[in-house]
Amino acid sequence: MTSSELETPPLDTARRLAEHGDLDGAAAILAELADDPDAPDRAQAAVGLAVVLEERGDLEGARAAARTALATGHPEYAAQAACHLGQGFEREGRAEQARAAWQAVLGVGTPAYMPLAHLALARLAGQAGDLDEAEHELRAAARTAVGSGDEPTAAHAAQQLAELLIERGEPGEAAAVLIDALEIAPAGEAPRLRVQLGIAHLELACAEFAAALEEGAGDAGAAPDPGMTALAVELLARTLPLRGRDDDAGRVWTYGLEHEDETLAAEVRLRYHRDT
Repeated sequence: MTSSELETPPLDTARRLAEHGDLDGAAAILAELADDPDAPDRAQAAVGLAVVLEERGDLEGARAAARTALATGHPEYAAQAACHLGQGFEREGRAEQARAAWQAVLGVGTPAYMPLAHLALARLAGQAGDLDEAEHELRAAARTAVGSGDEPTAAHAAQQLAELLIERGEPGEAAAVLIDALEIAPAGEAPRLRVQLGIAHLELACAEFAAALEEGAGDAGAAPDPGMTALAVELLARTLPLRGRDDDAGRVWTYGLEHEDETLAAEVRLRYHRDT
């Protein structure tokens, strides 16, 4: 061994071996460092060992190494180790173990990793059908991402939150989330957020058109303003397909075309046939 090799830090040697395909050699060096409670690089070595062992197919050994790193409480490498555990458990569909690992990331408290953990917890909650918890975690992901200066992740969390809110029938709240996100989003994220904002506005428009129909029905079956009610029918019926609701659009047309108020029905008929 040359003098330069003797002076090379063990972590660098292990990294070089791993990059050149010598996983066994890298694992041997990293395991020795990870097993030494007094080694200054123990946490980093344990994370590296977890990665190398996973590449070798030793998942249990990799998890043991990750737990060693997590136990050190190191703000950087303990958080990385918990992320490693969470991602691995998710890949295997082990939701409870994954949830515990992501909670451990939050327990370490390193700001840069907290948005990732909240996003993962939101994903797990959504898969379990707990939309309240998913919303809570997405809001936390957006908030912590803003706090750590991670604007792309904040935009990503806001978009997912908006999708959830629209799904839950809260397009107004979704629009508010997206408008706030657009104030800080990187240029590359803005188009996606604007499309989502447009979808929220379409949902809001459908709700307003439907409310106009209800209010314009009249107490005795006759529309007080047939022209305005017919316009609401047309706008609602032509907007619903943009949200994939063709059947609902058909029912709206039928409501107008077969309305007992002949004046309203005639107005709707004209609008229905305007493109034919």
